[in-house]
Amino acid sequence: MTPRLLIFAGSTRTDSWNKKLARCAAEVGSGAGAEVTIVDLRELELPLYDGDLEARDGLPAGAKRLKELMKAHHAFVIASPEYNSSITAVLKNAIDWASRAEKDEKALAAFQGKLALLVAASPGALGGLRGLVHLRAILSNLGMLVLPEQLAVSKAHEAFDERGRLEDEKQRAALERHVATLIATTAKLHG
Repeated sequence: MTPRLLIFAGSTRTDSWNKKLARCAAEVGSGAGAEVTIVDLRELELPLYDGDLEARDGLPAGAKRLKELMKAHHAFVIASPEYNSSITAVLKNAIDWASRAEKDEKALAAFQGKLALLVAASPGALGGLRGLVHLRAILSNLGMLVLPEQLAVSKAHEAFDERGRLEDEKQRAALERHVATLIATTAKLHG
């Protein structure tokens, strides 16, 4: 069984540090033998969640695409920016849309029994840790198994080289260990 990892950042900014961190995780995952898919939340063009919109039109195409990707993968790596000590609106909105059940679909089908590795990059000294606390709580409440391992990259504006790779050897090693743990745990649960 080849573990399938869905990797995305909770940012829409083109030069996002968390998009860089997501790409680093994808490179590690591919190198470790996982099947990796990266999705950019900006490309999904998700409107703000609105129950009236959902009742009138159903799920938007981007929400359906995100849900299908989530259901088709065993585990997620989420690179979550920290905005005002929490997660971004774009990430919360994506989670909210993906949590909506469609006709003849099990509730929370995109989340139940899935694994997640949380990582963050922030220019602040804590590296986005406060936002990861909130994200961990949200995903756990949706039925996900969130690994205790996580990575918070502080001083993100200095953390990546010109190719978008982590400069710090300890941070690279930690990311490699955490992705390896995610892959091994996924293989045990789905093997």
